[in-house]
Amino acid sequence: MALIALVMTAYLLWARPYQLNWGATDQEVKQAMPGDQLDPHPEFFATRAITISGTPEEIWPWLLQMGYCRAGYYGYDILENLGSPRGIRSADRILPEFQQFKVGDEVPISSVAHMVFFAIEPNRYIIWTGTNHQGSFIWALYPVDESHTRLVSRIRWSFHWTQPRLLTLDFFTEFTDYLAVREILQGVKGRVENQIEPMAKQNTEVVVYVVAALIFILTLFFLLIRPLTWNKWLTGLAGGVAWLVTWYAPVSIWIGVGLELLVLWRLCIPQDFFTKSKLGKTG
Repeated sequence: MALIALVMTAYLLWARPYQLNWGATDQEVKQAMPGDQLDPHPEFFATRAITISGTPEEIWPWLLQMGYCRAGYYGYDILENLGSPRGIRSADRILPEFQQFKVGDEVPISSVAHMVFFAIEPNRYIIWTGTNHQGSFIWALYPVDESHTRLVSRIRWSFHWTQPRLLTLDFFTEFTDYLAVREILQGVKGRVENQIEPMAKQNTEVVVYVVAALIFILTLFFLLIRPLTWNKWLTGLAGGVAWLVTWYAPVSIWIGVGLELLVLWRLCIPQDFFTKSKLGKTG
């Protein structure tokens, strides 16, 4: 429990503030945005942003057509478009059939979930909200100059503490939402700038993220089934650090892979390896 508390403290004090404001300036985080009133006091409040070489008019159609069974999300397609009859790959072109939405129309998020358009202001912003109008997800465009635009994403929602089924989804979203939204922002940028990321790279990143989480879980499991020693406790801590670095640190994902391999090596070596090594040196 102490190990989990330590890793979660690191997440709350370092990783969470970073991931909630990825790419956004202090001004963008603090500024009021349309849709804020849908959850005035959110427990999850994320503002992320990216600069795109393009005008709002060039970016807008890509935002409007997003959705499951529509254009996709331009992110981790292997997860977000799984089962879509339109195929696993997000669109790489503007789809005219998904450019005529109006307020109140459904936004399919997955095969089992959907939101609705709360507001649509062409070339300015789109707001998605729940069917009960609680919480908001906004995509907003702010021109920087004649050829550059800031795409800002803001999410506001609160945990469903009295609904266990939804609370499980809330916690999943808490930790993984950043990975998805960051990739979506980069996916929109890549399409507008005609530099679409290869799907193989996306799939590799998904595997790395999943493996990082599984390794951390595995180290915790070994702590429970094996006698507790400092070596095993430190290995568990290393697993938590590898997970945090891989998912949230502003460094190459391959640094995280290196840490994961080190943790796996520590897990696979014999339990008495270090003791025998010390005894051998003493002898």
